[in-house]
Amino acid sequence: MAKRVLVVEDNELNLKLFCDLLRAHGHEVLPLRDGRDVLREAGAFLPDLVITDIHLPHVSGYDLILSLKADARLSHVPIMAVTAYAGHGDEERIRGAGANAYVSKPISVLRFVEQVNALL
Repeated sequence: MAKRVLVVEDNELNLKLFCDLLRAHGHEVLPLRDGRDVLREAGAFLPDLVITDIHLPHVSGYDLILSLKADARLSHVPIMAVTAYAGHGDEERIRGAGANAYVSKPISVLRFVEQVNALL
């Protein structure tokens, strides 16, 4: 059964890759490039999973995770953080904000799909 996945990624190539992988596995995808649109769009789309980059313009993925977890309509939705900026302690901090999974870039396609399947 198809699941609804919201993908927040400002890099066009990564956004296309993530969306193509998700669609190839039968999921409905809503791509967003700007974190400022997420709460409004997620409230209408009602995703089964949110995948977000951490380094975004305007709103960090970290703050986005906190906002999603604070929203009663969306707090139950699992979140997978994807980032190229993995510093010491970042994974713990991001998971502490509410992310259910953490994948570093460049992604392994197999690991990405495994994480998505585990969260859905």
